[in-house]
Amino acid sequence: MTVDQAAVPRESVTGPEHLPVVIVGAGPVGVTAALLLARRGVRTLVLERHRDLYPLPRAVAIDDEVRRILQAAGVEEEFAAIARPARGLRLLDARHRVLAEFPRAAQGAHGFPQTSMFDQPELERVLRAALARTPECELRGGAEVVGVAQDDVGPVRVTYRDGEGEHVVRADAVLGCDGANSLTRHAIGAVWEDLRFEERWTVIDVRTSLPVRCWEGVEQICDPGRPATFMRVGEDRYRWEFRLRDDLEPDHERLTELIAPWVDVAHGADFELVRQAQYTFRARIADHWRRGRVFLLGDAAHLTPPFIGQGLCSGLRDAYNLSWKLAGVLRQGAAERLLDTYESERRPHARHVIRLAVAMGWAMTGGQDGAAAVRRGALGAAVRVPGLTTAAARDLSPALRPGPLVRRRLRLGGRGLAGGFCPQPWVSVDGRRSRLDELLGDSFAVLTAVPPSPSLRAVADGLGARVLPVAGLGDDGRLTAWLREGRADAVLLRPDRVVMDIVPSGGHAFTGTDDWASLLHTTRSSIPSRQNVGEPLLRSTTR
Repeated sequence: MTVDQAAVPRESVTGPEHLPVVIVGAGPVGVTAALLLARRGVRTLVLERHRDLYPLPRAVAIDDEVRRILQAAGVEEEFAAIARPARGLRLLDARHRVLAEFPRAAQGAHGFPQTSMFDQPELERVLRAALARTPECELRGGAEVVGVAQDDVGPVRVTYRDGEGEHVVRADAVLGCDGANSLTRHAIGAVWEDLRFEERWTVIDVRTSLPVRCWEGVEQICDPGRPATFMRVGEDRYRWEFRLRDDLEPDHERLTELIAPWVDVAHGADFELVRQAQYTFRARIADHWRRGRVFLLGDAAHLTPPFIGQGLCSGLRDAYNLSWKLAGVLRQGAAERLLDTYESERRPHARHVIRLAVAMGWAMTGGQDGAAAVRRGALGAAVRVPGLTTAAARDLSPALRPGPLVRRRLRLGGRGLAGGFCPQPWVSVDGRRSRLDELLGDSFAVLTAVPPSPSLRAVADGLGARVLPVAGLGDDGRLTAWLREGRADAVLLRPDRVVMDIVPSGGHAFTGTDDWASLLHTTRSSIPSRQNVGEPLLRSTTR
């Protein structure tokens, strides 16, 4: 909730305020992290140096996996009202002939359009409205963080300034969602690793009722002389991005020339220039994302060129991955080592996405040298390989690598499932139709195609996980087919709906409890390993 700063005491007579989590930055990543933590009972204070949200467009696209994250944050219905699906991505040559098409389905595995277009200020208004009605969250605008410090022991000290002076709050954890120029990143001593892409582009957002020649998706013009990106964002909203050879902003005459392949702009026509700005597109990743209880998320941790629309997506994945783990440590007594898996899972994934974006950028713009024609020819040939475009689209968010929370042993079955997401079909239970995640809740879950064994139920009880048979869910057999294809009788889903462990076909128990039980052991329950699955358990109350 947004509060009157004058009405809130910044320090008590006994010292600074002490909060579970302080979030630096109230952009989409910071606010989503606050909402996700609130779903798990964790109070947060969000500090934002601006008093109002930034009114101009920036991010314009997310994928279906990230819409599922917005669903988990409780804002999917509101987001659906401001979003529109896109058909995918096209690569065009300099004469606007199609080199390749990467289609995106109207409904992906996560239950939403695979690409959704939106206006970022509208998304931020949706998120801020949700924050205001969530009692576990507090937003202080006009509060500029000037220091983040922590000792070897004890809480993190956050210093900020507002119109009343300088204040200090203490927090059990701090999330740095404060963008590319992050003070939090500097505070933990992290530095950028340069992934070798930096280009200056002009971004133009317009609103017009004129007829615009557009494909209902994103177009990338692979022309080294004048690379460009074009997309329809809303009913009357469009965006162009151009890499220009000089640093001058295009005037009206130049702008008219640049957008002529899509729209004819006559003098006095209905054509509103909403924003025109220059940006430097960079590919960078922080060398570490955590020190103690201070974490980096979003642009504070990684910068992704915009060519595959994954910049904001990566930041929201950070929030989803970290929030349930942090809540487990703060609220449920999980091991501190659980927090190590945030960076070990997210950093390789983010690096992969950045490299894909860089590859797309070079396909569009890396043609100034003598090998340009060869590369463009290779691109044209490669995209004609059957199934390649489908695989490329799927590879935007690959499965997490094996680790303590991703059990992957192919010889035991479960091929291709561990580390990936469970699909989210519509299901029907007791006459009520809903998306799967609404049925599963916010904790762990077990999906099973066979009667659950005592050991499976013991693990589920220890985690507070709901056990859900997939037969008869009214999902047209999608989950049954998914388990069968993966050679699994059952799967254990993490709170972020990643498959953590599997019961292989013909098996009786999860195979990897020894790897993750010590991380997830809570003060209220024990999680059985393979050696003690028959012992009685104290049932978890952390559902």
